Amino acid sequence: MGATVTIFEFSYPAVTERTRTDPTYRGAMTDEFDVIVIGGGPAGENAAAYAIAGSNRTAAIVEHELVGGECSYWACMPSKALLRPGQVLEAADALPGIPAGPLDVEAVLKRRDSFTHNHDDSSQVDWATSAGITVIKGHGVIDGERAVTVDGTRKLRARQAVVLATGTTATVPRTPGLREALPWTSRDATNLHEVPSRVAVIGGGVVATECATWLSSFGAHVTLLVRGDALLKSAEPFAGTMVAEALGARGVDVRLSTAVNSVSRPDAKDTGEGHIHGGPVSIETSSGVIEVDEVIVAAGRGPTSADLGLSVIGLEDGKYVTTDDHLCAQGEWLYAVGDINGRSPLTHMGKYQARVCGDVIAARAESRGLRGPRYTASADNGQVPQVVFTSPEIAWVGRTEKKARDDGYDVEVVEIELAVAGSSLLRDDYSGRAKLVIDKATDVILGATFAGPEVSELVHAATIAVVGAVPLETLWHAVPSYPTVSEVWLRLLEARR
Repeated sequence: MGATVTIFEFSYPAVTERTRTDPTYRGAMTDEFDVIVIGGGPAGENAAAYAIAGSNRTAAIVEHELVGGECSYWACMPSKALLRPGQVLEAADALPGIPAGPLDVEAVLKRRDSFTHNHDDSSQVDWATSAGITVIKGHGVIDGERAVTVDGTRKLRARQAVVLATGTTATVPRTPGLREALPWTSRDATNLHEVPSRVAVIGGGVVATECATWLSSFGAHVTLLVRGDALLKSAEPFAGTMVAEALGARGVDVRLSTAVNSVSRPDAKDTGEGHIHGGPVSIETSSGVIEVDEVIVAAGRGPTSADLGLSVIGLEDGKYVTTDDHLCAQGEWLYAVGDINGRSPLTHMGKYQARVCGDVIAARAESRGLRGPRYTASADNGQVPQVVFTSPEIAWVGRTEKKARDDGYDVEVVEIELAVAGSSLLRDDYSGRAKLVIDKATDVILGATFAGPEVSELVHAATIAVVGAVPLETLWHAVPSYPTVSEVWLRLLEARR
């Protein structure tokens, strides 16, 4: 590709020079650490870095796969690398004067591989080492209070805390024949090496709709098998409707309210991640039988906690690890951050939790009180932002109208078409929608949803309004620049007058 690609951006606190040179610094060549983190994904990295920042404390990350975790190699980064070229091509098609042609799939996959470093985590390990964190490769399990065993032999001891950050794994339903067919999961789909001509995607959530989007842009014929009556059920209803219509327009066969009864693949073969796993697959559904070259299961995820030794300390193996708002799961020594705690299964929220967790561990290690909002994971409660990188993009923060009403709020709703000067300049076929959910009692926004091309860049402004509880009267003075898509904020306020 010519240039060196930097794929991981670290915003963690740096280890100070004093930490590196202080004679009291307790080095890495020991099996006793102040903090031990099981799981080396973004949440685990943040928790370790924040817990020891600016101190002589030590930390170890125990990781049995790749440091950088699911997001870096099998989820966020590769999936967005696969989606972006199709988005750019669509935008070019919607503007006169820009020649656009079919995607070069081989080049797209090569760029995808540059973002995952071909599953080489050496740069991640180097960063951890430079931050004063010891990386221990192997499978870690809890072996008592503040005790961790790696691969059944190496004993580690935590002076302050153990943090669980092992995330979740894709679940494959027990539909007759499905597991035997060796279906693709999200890991195969994001790391595909060949594009199936015909593919069925089971599911209607974020992973399913994003997979359908990039596979169709690569020329695959995609059938989306959705058990429910809508896509993206956790978002506002119009969001799922718009995505379903857009997928249909690009040739995806979207089948709502469709059950998968059985699956048959006589010559299933484990050909490796991202390769077609054998011959054709026959799928019997409630809407008929279809035959495809590959089937992708995107029907949810479960906590990676079955083999963590949780029963040793009185917790239940294989379940989500419940925490308080300090991310503490037991006593003041066991913490859980990221997807494994089931609070907000999103990478950015896991990193947020880890920052809070690391600060809490540091404060307790230094006998400081947990005073101030930085020690409480408040954003998990009604302030979570999320983006779905389909076409159109869906971005929202906070509560949907239904969730707000279910939570007992008396709400007012403002919903408009996203049609401003900035959107018309962005592309000729721009179509979008925006919605605010407003608490009548306080006149602040409880939730905001945007649907349309590139609306992912609108959600942070909404997040600030929600988290900051900014009154709508004040938002009149937050003037959007002209001509940008952000002018939709002015139109929303005008519609509410």
